[in-house]
Amino acid sequence: MIFSKIRDPRLITVRRGGTLQDADHHLLAIWAAECAQHVLHFFEQVQPDDDRPRWAIEQAHAWVRGEVSMTQARTAAGHAMGAARALRGPAREAAYAAGQAAAVAHVAAHELGAAAYAIRAARAAAPKAERLEAGRLECQWQRAQLPDEIRDLVLDDQRLRNEYCWFVFDC
Repeated sequence: MIFSKIRDPRLITVRRGGTLQDADHHLLAIWAAECAQHVLHFFEQVQPDDDRPRWAIEQAHAWVRGEVSMTQARTAAGHAMGAARALRGPAREAAYAAGQAAAVAHVAAHELGAAAYAIRAARAAAPKAERLEAGRLECQWQRAQLPDEIRDLVLDDQRLRNEYCWFVFDC
């Protein structure tokens, strides 16, 4: 569950009645894909022959470049999440991160889902005593990747939806 009951108009495109411009929507998708890519190895170590999460990340980038439709990216998102369902631990979280990244093409607010699942993957991959620190480091790495144009928006979104995202953005 990554969505609050009230949707932030800053994360809704202007075509749907919000204030999000296409350029910033694209930056959100790129950042979400980077977050997912950073932990993708956790999935690929467990499922080396399953390319659904990698494909979802590629579709997020392709959507930004105008090479695929929103529907194609969203479909890839669903397949990546399907790859996650039978798994546990960091592999599952990494596949969900990839699915959320591709879903940004459909709903920009999925950007936080990609980041949150990536943090959960990093936590799950660490020894128990080091999990919170691993999550904190992943969160800090993600923030360092934020483009200036969307930095304030994402940081505010993290603050507003942190409780819906398992409080992973306390970094």
